[in-house]
Amino acid sequence: MNTNDCTMLPMRETWEAQPATATVRSARLSVVHTARSWSVPLSEESLRDVELCAAELITNAVAHTGKPSRVTVQWTGMRLRVEVADSSPRLPDRITDEMSTGGRGLLLVEALSHSWGWYPVEAGKVVWFEVAPDQVVTGDARLAVLVFATQVHAAKARAKVWVRKNEPKAKVAR
Repeated sequence: MNTNDCTMLPMRETWEAQPATATVRSARLSVVHTARSWSVPLSEESLRDVELCAAELITNAVAHTGKPSRVTVQWTGMRLRVEVADSSPRLPDRITDEMSTGGRGLLLVEALSHSWGWYPVEAGKVVWFEVAPDQVVTGDARLAVLVFATQVHAAKARAKVWVRKNEPKAKVAR
């Protein structure tokens, strides 16, 4: 076999994401930047889906551990794979209860990615998703997913306002 005929796939890109909300933005942008630097054959719409899914996984890691997580991006030659490793033993949970104000991010990941899953590691777990070049959620299906995500976000905001509004007033000791 002539090695000149082989296509070289990029190596994995891995970095640590600090446990802060501000980290989520830079980490998700780094995922997309890495994919673009490798010239993976994903449309801009697919890259936006990658960015959104990465943000969900990184946000979950930040919210549930308060510790650094490890983000890994890899082009397999067929799919872009993003993994987020965290130190929480808590399993990923896709909450489908309409009254719940959390846990729906994984439903979004499921809808926008080609595949997703998780596996345990010694220090916690790794949650991953993959996007294939032909996997673009478009039209009404994409609109439904994005409306769903917006509704979840709005429900969370309303729940926080309701809790603040209905908290007992602090008594002042005299």
